[in-house]
Amino acid sequence: MPKAYLTVRDAAKQLELTEYRVRQLIREGQIRATKIKQWRIAPEDLVEFVRARTNK
Repeated sequence: MPKAYLTVRDAAKQLELTEYRVRQLIREGQIRATKIKQWRIAPEDLVEFVRARTNK
């Protein structure tokens, strides 16, 4: 069964960022993504992105 990936739009909504900014973060390597016709982000990678930027 294929993994449920998020689109850039979905990720942008969850992070309350623009789609442009999410694509920038992908290009900078801050968010892991896979190109499947368009950028797709695994939900756990989005969680890791947020976790890495959370104060401890």
